[in-house]
Amino acid sequence: MAKLLIVDDEKNIRANLAAFFEGRGYEVRTAESGQQALALLSEEDGFDLVLTDYRMAEMSGYELLRHVRGRDPDLMVILMTAYATVEGAVAAMKAGAYDYLTKPFSLDQVEHAVERALETRRLRSEVRGLRDTLDEGPFLESRSPAMRRLFEDAERVAASEATILLTGESGTGKNVLARQIHLWSPRREKAFVVINCTTLSEQLLESELFGHVKGAFTGAIKDKPGRLEVANGGTVFLDEIADLSSALQAKFLRFVQEQSFERVGGESTIHVEARIIAASNRDLPGEVAAHHFREDLFYRLNVIALRLPSLRERAEDILPLAERLLAAAAIRNHRSQLRFAADAQAVLAKYRWPGNVRELRNAVERAVVISRSDLIGPECLPDVLFQPPSATPAAPSASSLEELEREQIIRVLSESPTLQDAAETLGINVTTLWRKRKRYKLE
Repeated sequence: MAKLLIVDDEKNIRANLAAFFEGRGYEVRTAESGQQALALLSEEDGFDLVLTDYRMAEMSGYELLRHVRGRDPDLMVILMTAYATVEGAVAAMKAGAYDYLTKPFSLDQVEHAVERALETRRLRSEVRGLRDTLDEGPFLESRSPAMRRLFEDAERVAASEATILLTGESGTGKNVLARQIHLWSPRREKAFVVINCTTLSEQLLESELFGHVKGAFTGAIKDKPGRLEVANGGTVFLDEIADLSSALQAKFLRFVQEQSFERVGGESTIHVEARIIAASNRDLPGEVAAHHFREDLFYRLNVIALRLPSLRERAEDILPLAERLLAAAAIRNHRSQLRFAADAQAVLAKYRWPGNVRELRNAVERAVVISRSDLIGPECLPDVLFQPPSATPAAPSASSLEELEREQIIRVLSESPTLQDAAETLGINVTTLWRKRKRYKLE
């Protein structure tokens, strides 16, 4: 059920609304001021809607609305007021409020407004999902025999309950394939939960995976279910699983074996039935040999292994994929009838694409944004596409590899408008790039 935040400086109104919606099965939090509401939004996640009074001391509901919309444009906000004016209602709607309720109102009226807002939020989410599917669609079309065999194998194993391990370089589309396997599976109507193992500290990742009980650590102000619980009946996708710490590997191994665990700080055993798909861009057998990854966990995950080929291994897909990405990028950026010039096509086909599909997508997006005509020429493509591939020593030392990585990061950072763009070009996440910048003293 949806999670609501009710904000009102009148205790009776807060309590009555909270009791009403809790009785309807909603998860409800309350706050007596705008500041307290913002603190709750910072401490907890998963809120779907804020129902707030308009006139409050220190911070009005209108000010709270602007703060909320600045933090999360998708979070629905309904304002309540006993001093309704047309001007106030218009201003609130322009600022992003979903609705504007005039006190006194019946509980049926506010329930109807909340239901409509949540339905709108759900529909918007579906539209985004369809848009993402449009963007990812080109990945599932291929002229490469290797990719076609991969899709056939993936569709066949999707009907099973076997654990799947996806391997391949960064940017090859492991997350897209994982989602497609879920859609091909009997679990398609249940949740598909993504957990990126590289973006959080060990403690936060443990809480994200398994949940925690109130008081388990500083800041644990209430019981919180983990992502594995959310995935019950569906599919859980662990991206970059090689980044799990040794302690989390041991705890996750138990879940893989028994489909059970305890929340952080808790004693009750929780049983969850979920399909597991894991992914890594590392050489996991090598990580096992180096004692960086548990051998027993590797074999538990490696029931069905699917390797995604790099883009350079399926060169026949580069131009068709670029054309389909161009069509999708043109729609996103309100352009029409765009096409690549012949010399731009030659550049795209010749480049080796170390960042794979992700790098190609970024290059196409850039070309669409900066092109002044409907014909995209080489001048619209990133400079890196015109640089000859550097010769790599036959047996580079660890220090030379680090220097090569440092030089590559410096070059990409200089050519990228944001840290996020640079991370995507390099095929890593922003947190990893931030750590590498710190390691190489590039800040």
